Amino acid sequence: MKQRFYMDTSVFGGFFDVEFEQETFLLFEKVKSGEIICVYSDLTESELTNAPQKVRTFFEQLTSKEKIRVTPESLKLAEAYINEKVVGETSFDDCVHIATATVHKVDLLVSWNFKHIVNVYRIRGYNSINLKLGYPILNIHSPKEIVGYENEH
Repeated sequence: MKQRFYMDTSVFGGFFDVEFEQETFLLFEKVKSGEIICVYSDLTESELTNAPQKVRTFFEQLTSKEKIRVTPESLKLAEAYINEKVVGETSFDDCVHIATATVHKVDLLVSWNFKHIVNVYRIRGYNSINLKLGYPILNIHSPKEIVGYENEH
């Protein structure tokens, strides 16, 4: 069974960022080969409308992707992250990405956002709320953690 990786908006932009392009390219090679399914949400689509044209074109041309919806349940979970002060209110959209991925039971959330998402203290906070409310733990990683060490022995 193919793994479903929810990719937040930062991952698509990372394809065109000198600092992140190598690992992002390798991640999307896994999508192209059909090894993983790129999961995204309607929030991702909305955020991409403000992205540069090359990022939007890259996203539109991706195959092996699955769209999931932000639901009232995921919004309620995102609010719980804010209420429990995992992050501040200005990070609500980041919380919606995490909550939507959690509610739809993806295998992994991938992001280049180290301040609010791929951060050990934040991850602990998100997952403590998930467990408290009966949701599974969500694995959260950067593309580097997924593809960066594959060729090392």
